[in-house]
Amino acid sequence: KGEVVNNHDELMSNFFAQPDALAYGKTPEQLKKENVSEHLIPHKLLGIYEHRVAVQGFVWGINSFDQWGVELGKSLATQVRKQLHASRVKGEPVEEGFNFSTKTLLTRYLQATSDVPADPSTLLPNI
Repeated sequence: KGEVVNNHDELMSNFFAQPDALAYGKTPEQLKKENVSEHLIPHKLLGIYEHRVAVQGFVWGINSFDQWGVELGKSLATQVRKQLHASRVKGEPVEEGFNFSTKTLLTRYLQATSDVPADPSTLLPNI
């Protein structure tokens, strides 16, 4: 669903989005709108534990989380996918809605892969 991008850009959308999901999470206002308990809103410390658990899960070869961070990562990946599509198809620069690090990485990624066609069907072999 969403913008059509090639498989590599789809993977890179998640690559760029997940660090932001882990580093920034959601604001207290966003959490209140989602009816999250007031006791859970002071969540900054949670990031350190999530990182620890994620690394442990990686080392142990298990899925450390079910969905919380994954859902935010998917949401952010959708924004990145839209940007990749807009940049590849319409030539739009990376917009200001991303943090400085992500904007810089996206810009460099697009520059380094400027020869990649915007239409994924052109990447398929002719049979």
